[in-house]
Parts: sequence; C-alpha cells; structure tokens
Amino acid sequence: MGQGCGATGVGSGLRADAERNRLRIVEAAREVFAEEGIDAPLNEVARRAEVGIATLFRRFPTRDDLVTAVFADRMSAYAAAVDRAHAEPDPWLGFCRYLEQVCAMQVGDRGFTDVMTQSFPRFRSFEAERRRSLDRFGDLVTRAQQAGRLRADFVVEDLPLLLMANAGVVSGMGDAAPDAWRRLVTYLVQAFAAETAEGPVATAQPLPEAPTPRQVARALARVQARAARGPGRAQ
Repeated sequence: MGQGCGATGVGSGLRADAERNRLRIVEAAREVFAEEGIDAPLNEVARRAEVGIATLFRRFPTRDDLVTAVFADRMSAYAAAVDRAHAEPDPWLGFCRYLEQVCAMQVGDRGFTDVMTQSFPRFRSFEAERRRSLDRFGDLVTRAQQAGRLRADFVVEDLPLLLMANAGVVSGMGDAAPDAWRRLVTYLVQAFAAETAEGPVATAQPLPEAPTPRQVARALARVQARAARGPGRAQ
C-alpha cells in the first residue's frame, strides 16, 4: 500500500505542476495579448511564463486554445454588458451605455478587439456566448429603432467597425491622451441618432473635451516611432 500511496503522490505533484504552468501561461498570455493583440509571438508568452515553448504547446496545442482560455472571462463580461443594456427600459439609453462599456473594455487590451471581430468555431461554448451576445445586441438595435431613437440604417455589422475605429484611437493615443476614445465614441453615437423634425435625437452625454495640441503631438510622435521600428517580432 505504501508504494501505491507514493505513486499517487508523484502523480498529484505532476498534476499540480501542470496546473501551475497552465495558470502562469494564461496570465502571461493575458499580458502579452493585451499589449500586442492575439497574434503576438507565443515565444514571448512562454518567456514571461518562464516555461519552454514545448510546455506551452502541451497545455495549449493551438493559438485558439490559448486565446479562448485567456478571454473566457472577458467574453462573460461582454455578455453581461449586453444583458444590462437589454434590461434598460429606454432602449436608446441602453444602446448608448452599451457602446461606451464595450469600448471601455478595449482600453489597455488590444486582444479584446481581435476576439470580438473574429470567430472561433471549434470552441462551441465560447463561440455560442459570442453569438448570443451579438444576437442580443441585434435585439437592442431593433428596439431602439422601433422607438425612433436609432437611425434605421444602423446594422449589427456596424459594431465591429466601431470597435476597430476605437481600437485605432486607443492604440494611437496611448498614454498621451488616454481618454480621447470617449470623444470618438460620443461623436459616433451622435451620428447613430435618428433624425427628427427638430434635428438629431439627443445623446446620452455631452461631447468630452478634445485632446490638447500637446497630447496630439505626443501621440503622433509615438505612432511615428512605432512605425520606424518596423513590423512586430516574428513568432
């Protein structure tokens, strides 16, 4: 019996080590994907997790395995944002707040935009939640249009356009003007408002302040420096 217990102990130790490695890889990937997007080099993920690349691939055989593990909680938060917006009695207010919340989720996380504008058909539960959230957003769009608040030609496919535009501002402005995205989103929400006899429907909030000339200059210098460094590292 002593030998059996010893074997179980070794197995438990190996499983514990494997789980620790898995958690370290997920946390490292969360950081790297947030900084560089989900196409970031996996070698960098392994380096930060302090594991070999072979260990990373044993735990996560494909990039999508790792991506869906990292963003499972973000997808749940995204779904919750849709549900909160859907529960808002005023569908236009729910629409406005939802767009602001989702765009806020992009700040500091380049990977989120990648995940929201791609599909992961092999991962059924992950993809099902993403699709359910988009369907719920579609329902919200319909309700806001039926209320006469959202322009009739807005479609669900406009959401990825908004996210990609916002991602560009978030990335380009960086810490030079970290709140500049709010002005962009408010501008776009105003553009989405339905026209009435009195003019466009009022938006949920006034237009935030524009970045200062100094902030814009810093952001442009940052973009130029990034372009001078050339494309990202190979995987």
